[in-house]
Amino acid sequence: MVIILYMEFKDIKVEKSQRRQTIYLYLKSLGYSENYLKNLRKEYGYIKKNGNICFMNEYISDGDIISVYTNPNPRTCIIPCIIPLDIVYEDEYILVVNKPSGLATMPTKSHFTYNLSGGIMAYMQQKDSGFVLRIVNRLDKDTAGLVLVAKNSLIANYFNENDKIAKTYYAVCEGIIDKNLIIDKNIDTLKNEYGYNIQKRVISKHGKKAITYVEPIKTFKNKTLLKITLKHGRTHQIRVHMASISHPLIGDELYGQKSNEISHTALACSEMTFIHPITNNTINLKVNIPQDMITLIGNKI
Repeated sequence: MVIILYMEFKDIKVEKSQRRQTIYLYLKSLGYSENYLKNLRKEYGYIKKNGNICFMNEYISDGDIISVYTNPNPRTCIIPCIIPLDIVYEDEYILVVNKPSGLATMPTKSHFTYNLSGGIMAYMQQKDSGFVLRIVNRLDKDTAGLVLVAKNSLIANYFNENDKIAKTYYAVCEGIIDKNLIIDKNIDTLKNEYGYNIQKRVISKHGKKAITYVEPIKTFKNKTLLKITLKHGRTHQIRVHMASISHPLIGDELYGQKSNEISHTALACSEMTFIHPITNNTINLKVNIPQDMITLIGNKI
């Protein structure tokens, strides 16, 4: 018995390509999302050039026909795992948990079977076997703090379209800051030689608008505890901005240096305020700053 799997492809004719432009960059220029392109790269055979299976980093010329699989990831498969969740708020529509540092929010190659998403799936599937995970604000693995989960698509759309969440972060940086600061610097994504996004971000006039408000709380032995709010919320915004003014966060190995005093970046999302999409009530949530961050500034705030 032979089983034939039908895969629907969309053909795209290359027009006005730039010199030595890759398939990836050309599709990006047409408005295809990073998530869709990432899913295309997952399986061999999802991309073709002039009828032949190829890779996303191949170069193109005007007149080439790029064929892309229309449905590379019909559903998200997150493996449930047992993780004790620190639930800060929950009702029929919303779940907010306090994520510890060192725990990835989403599955990655190195944290595929143990991550916050898997813990939330295991918890929610006990209540709803058809639960679909919709995390509204994702935190870096090393960042601790509040993560909001929408329990249905309408609630997720409300938060994603209206930008209704006000978040306050606390961080410990290198050096002394003795006055309030406003850091207004555009942030851009670095790419490798094939045009793929890489983890690190940079300050660039060609990047996206980003404003960070910094308030010093306490100084201790050439370190400063900061209260930080954001206007835009770009990836790594706080870490990039603080490094750009020569005050990288303690323990930030990507934008600063490794610390012997703390095992991760000294950053936590400790406060969150939003208007409830159903009740219209104002929800104010707050968790303690992690103890290892408090230790950095002398155990007193």
